[in-house]
Amino acid sequence: MRDKKRWQDLTKMQRTKVVFLGTLQLALLTAALWDIARRPDDEIKGSKRMWRLVVFINFVGPIAYFLFGRTYAPEHK
Repeated sequence: MRDKKRWQDLTKMQRTKVVFLGTLQLALLTAALWDIARRPDDEIKGSKRMWRLVVFINFVGPIAYFLFGRTYAPEHK
């Protein structure tokens, strides 16, 4: 049975990658949640509740929201 690696067992480069990817994930999640909260219902494909749940799927959720979950209402002049 393999022993689990501990933080101390990782190289400096591995630690840097873990911190970078964790920060990126949190930034994407925060941006997606912020956008969902501020965007009107008619500019989101599907329900806000569904997208709030989806964005918690690591990396895939927020990226899917930004690519497929938003729409733009036509501008009224």
